[in-house]
Amino acid sequence: MMNTHTSFSPLQTGTARGAYRNSGSTPNDKKYNKTRKRNIFEAYLSREEVSAGLKRGELIQGSLRINPKKFHEAFLPSPDGLRDIFIDGVVSRNRALNGDIVVVKLLPREQWKVIKQEVYDGESVSTLKETVQHAAASHHVRDGSKSPDLIIEAQFECDLEDLSRLSCNAENETKEKPEKVKVDKGHSNLIRQSNSTDDGLQKTAKVVYILEKKHSRAATGFIKPMTDKSGDLAKKYALFSPVDHRLPRIYVPLADCPADFLIRPQDFASTLFICRITDWKADSNFAEGKLMKSLGQAGDIEPETEGILTEYGVDFSEFSNNELQCLPKNLPWTISPEELGKRRDLRKECIFTIDPATARDLDDALSCKLLPDGNFEVGVHIADVSYFVEEGSALDLVASERATSVYLVQKVIPMLPRLLCEELCSLNPMADRLTFSVIWKITPQGKILEEWFGRSVICPCVKLSYDHAQSMIESPDKLLGVEELPPVSSDHTVQEIQQAVLNLHLIAKNLRRQRFDDGALRLDQLKLSFTLDKESGMPQGCYIYQYKDSNKLVEEFMLLANMAAAHKIYRRFPELALLRRHPPPQTKLLNDLVEFCDQMGISLDFTNSGTLHKSLNDQFGADEYSAARKEVLTNMCSRPMQMAVYFCTGILKNETLFRHYALNVPLYTHFTSPIRRYADIIVHRLLAAAIGCGPPLKLQQEAIQKQADHCNDRKTASKRVQELSAELFFSVFVKECGPLESEAMVMGVLNEAFDVLILRFGVQKRIYCNALPLQSSHFQQVGKKPELTLVWSPEHDEDEPVEQVISIFTLLEVVLKSDSVPLKYTAVLKSPMAANSAL
Repeated sequence: MMNTHTSFSPLQTGTARGAYRNSGSTPNDKKYNKTRKRNIFEAYLSREEVSAGLKRGELIQGSLRINPKKFHEAFLPSPDGLRDIFIDGVVSRNRALNGDIVVVKLLPREQWKVIKQEVYDGESVSTLKETVQHAAASHHVRDGSKSPDLIIEAQFECDLEDLSRLSCNAENETKEKPEKVKVDKGHSNLIRQSNSTDDGLQKTAKVVYILEKKHSRAATGFIKPMTDKSGDLAKKYALFSPVDHRLPRIYVPLADCPADFLIRPQDFASTLFICRITDWKADSNFAEGKLMKSLGQAGDIEPETEGILTEYGVDFSEFSNNELQCLPKNLPWTISPEELGKRRDLRKECIFTIDPATARDLDDALSCKLLPDGNFEVGVHIADVSYFVEEGSALDLVASERATSVYLVQKVIPMLPRLLCEELCSLNPMADRLTFSVIWKITPQGKILEEWFGRSVICPCVKLSYDHAQSMIESPDKLLGVEELPPVSSDHTVQEIQQAVLNLHLIAKNLRRQRFDDGALRLDQLKLSFTLDKESGMPQGCYIYQYKDSNKLVEEFMLLANMAAAHKIYRRFPELALLRRHPPPQTKLLNDLVEFCDQMGISLDFTNSGTLHKSLNDQFGADEYSAARKEVLTNMCSRPMQMAVYFCTGILKNETLFRHYALNVPLYTHFTSPIRRYADIIVHRLLAAAIGCGPPLKLQQEAIQKQADHCNDRKTASKRVQELSAELFFSVFVKECGPLESEAMVMGVLNEAFDVLILRFGVQKRIYCNALPLQSSHFQQVGKKPELTLVWSPEHDEDEPVEQVISIFTLLEVVLKSDSVPLKYTAVLKSPMAANSAL
């Protein structure tokens, strides 16, 4: 939630590739050459005026979100946490881009929007709008030839701890008979009565200042000559059209373009370029920019990947010599006797890693030893990255800027040089490594009796994959052969390792059960994984990643270590601790979801995170489609969730706001992944200072909060890049291997379209009625459920039309087909006749 105080510390939001068309037409060249054009956009306030306005509560700051499907609609979180503030049109947005931290001024109350109806449209709650002045004269919407405008109260990329916000494409039934309203087909929305409690008004505003340009101002797109080739403008500039249509079209100097662009512009029609916006004057609908480079053919993996990374501001450059000078010089590196003397020596212990088979940056290792009293000594050992990354060094600076490693389908963009990520810090088998350990004496039921934190040195005995650990868990009486495992240290037997895994599994099951009994929530998301050709790098296959007991084992002990670290650093540094909080769901969106579930006859208990988790898991049976129905409902439940964020405890005075909603714990942080997350490095430094084995942290409270904000920004960007990478590879997979057939389950029903979950691949697609060979379609409410009846044209003239009813949870047959446009594919619904003939 944003506030109206003078703080300029930004919140962050991610961006997405969307559909946009720039407003306005290409300006007439003669008009362009006149001495001065009339301003389209208002001049910004001065910083002094902004500061004074925020203090007086006359202005509001927040993170701007632009609807990726309707570029003219933008939103700002309201300070009261209720209905978003609506910013209508490009002019009111005043050259701000998605994710920018802006200051807005509310428009007069008579220009606020009257909420007449609400709908769900897949990414947002849509509302019919009219001004207060008009509403005073007319209390109903006339059923006339003019389609009403629609505005969206959008909640984009509402992230949860390690979860994606998945779209809720469900339609609500009105408790009263809805008014008949003609809706433009482009909206495809079901209109229902609003039950808003805020006088039915949505505040509107205009941007008066950009506090921080969070958007990278970089864009991928295409160039073409100016329309009026004889004009003066065409002699100097080409027109750049971004792929992300929420960005303006951009004038780029012809000098930046390929030498033969004007002679053969058609040769570059499908070439992807990178452009950076350099200016956007108040008197133009078009920005000015510089063409940075040609990426290559649109639709090809590497050019598209580079474009994604650049758009989201990911630094994928090589580390500089100055930064690399901070690394150890004498290789192969060894631990000095002096350093060994400062640490607890655990090299003889049975310690091992469990990671994905392809992982090369091994952050964490586990150990488990049975004690004579029947309890266990369990250790979580984390790479001591802070030993190698000195605070304030050039390497520390670049790591703090990158803030996170970025995981693409085909590669990783590391936060730290590979010498650290994959060698010196990575807990590779049979190599002495420096670690930060937390060791517990713990009962088989998971009750912690004792706890120790300290710096240590370990020598992992084996690198297990999740599949190796899963095999041990699934076949506890079968001893894996040496040939079935990676190389194992001669100091430990396979039986010893396997028994440790089984003991950890036993404790983890009890820890997990207790966590959920205590009120934790987990909303599992489907994750698409790919198999790639070793030579070409092209996707050969894809599958939904299976989350197994071995994953759960590691997760439980990482959560336990993170919680322990949070308590340790907060007790010692109550004003400086870097923690991670997860606010509860947004009230208005949660209320919308509660009402929808009630109308659909779905029994979910939203009292708290624990009751939601239990009711969600108890909702469906055990048939083959129960998991699909649960996934559809999980999508809906994810929508009101807010994202977890890093923060400095000294900045947030109210301790009740520290809580982590999904985990249902008072204190939480990130400690277990310092190779790939900079926040963890700060936590390591705080922890070392807290237990007396490291210097005090140099950063002060405000600097820690600033770094926390930056880590939040980069985590969101990284997550979006990861999603776009998966989307890119899946689009290529459909093109190379399609058409692909799959069952699909309906997730939401609109009046002229419906959304489906493709069960084979876990992706979501919208199917429009006007793209199907139908005679007609009809939307209606049946009881409390929205239904769309499709009337299919018969295959033969003598046959009768076939009706097909679409409602939430309906099972369908679809075919995924590649489009002619790069990276686009369509889900085509099989007709009932074709589906039946295939049986």
